[in-house]
Amino acid sequence: MNQREFENEVKNLLNEHEKLIRRKNEPLPSKNHIFRRYKYPIITAEHTPIFWRFDLNYDTNPNLLERLGINSAFNCGATKCNGRYCLVVRVEGYDRKSFFAVAESSNGIDNFRFWDYPIIMPEIDRPDVNVYDIRLTQHEDSWIYGVFCTERKDPKAPEWDTFSAEAQAGIARTKDLIHWERLPNLKSPSLQQRNVVLHPEFVDGKYGFYTRPQDEFIQTRKGGGIGWGLVEDIENPVITEEIIIHPKAYHTIYEVKNGEGPAPLKTDEGWMHLAHGVRNTAGGLRYVLYLYMTDLKKPWQMTHLPGGYFLAPEGEERVGDVSNVVFSSGWIADENGNVFIYYGSSDTRTHVVTTTLEKLIDYVVNTPEDPLRSTLCVKQRKDLIDRNLKIGRVK
Repeated sequence: MNQREFENEVKNLLNEHEKLIRRKNEPLPSKNHIFRRYKYPIITAEHTPIFWRFDLNYDTNPNLLERLGINSAFNCGATKCNGRYCLVVRVEGYDRKSFFAVAESSNGIDNFRFWDYPIIMPEIDRPDVNVYDIRLTQHEDSWIYGVFCTERKDPKAPEWDTFSAEAQAGIARTKDLIHWERLPNLKSPSLQQRNVVLHPEFVDGKYGFYTRPQDEFIQTRKGGGIGWGLVEDIENPVITEEIIIHPKAYHTIYEVKNGEGPAPLKTDEGWMHLAHGVRNTAGGLRYVLYLYMTDLKKPWQMTHLPGGYFLAPEGEERVGDVSNVVFSSGWIADENGNVFIYYGSSDTRTHVVTTTLEKLIDYVVNTPEDPLRSTLCVKQRKDLIDRNLKIGRVK
């Protein structure tokens, strides 16, 4: 193409991108009266800036070819900054490497726009090969902490083995989401760590971490479950004792593994937690989200655990690079009680559901636990049917 055609095509690319960014999201009818889904994903690969992907210089790219493609944008951390909803998104290039980038919106449900540059995350002595799934915690020590998975080749693997990996918890902190200070990786009694989250407040003067110990990169084996441990010094983060506060369990939504989502929300009833559970199916692993609550003074002690899942993949959410998966690492609670839950679907795109803290507390406190046997589950449902028939509103 000649230079005039080039300039016109660049203009078309930018105009179409702007239309996508400005598209209004539409709330969908709530099926469960707990939360509300929205018609469109809030962030996809196409939401990333054109100038991240294309060389827009005619002299060096006269055919206007895409140079650095983006494959997906999902599994974001979330926080409020200067009154705006800021997501630290896991962005994955065509090269399979993930990086973090901030997208912000004025209303939390649409018009998310990426900042000009991705986050430049400092490295430690042993460089990360891949980083992903960051959780943000606005800690009472005044820092915003990002705890994320840092992945490298397993040093014990032979040279020919290009699959075996090692996952650990990377830690960084910031005041503005632009400048980040990298701290040492978390050390714990476990061989590997994923889905690690920093508690928002000091516990007995120490930093509390929710962990997910595992023996291997993919399989938890003897590890697994949501763990808890304390760190004396965040600049030398070492957990000497790690306990499991919610184990995986046979024939449940978390029979294979489970892990903490975003940092918990403080409520009058206790700490509200969002987590993911993984089960086996004939079609592979299925990831869903569930809620639980822990004690305000002892956040490692569970007080409420509703049975079953809170949110599962639906429709297009079930299809993607890793299908049949929803995964959350970010939510925002506004002062007026509204809650925005951000989740990735099938390792491909990012969605939001909205609810209120009042509804979440009602759901967690008053939803029955899983009785763990079919006969008891039927009895549980029969009791509900009996109560409904007694009030005579079902015919």
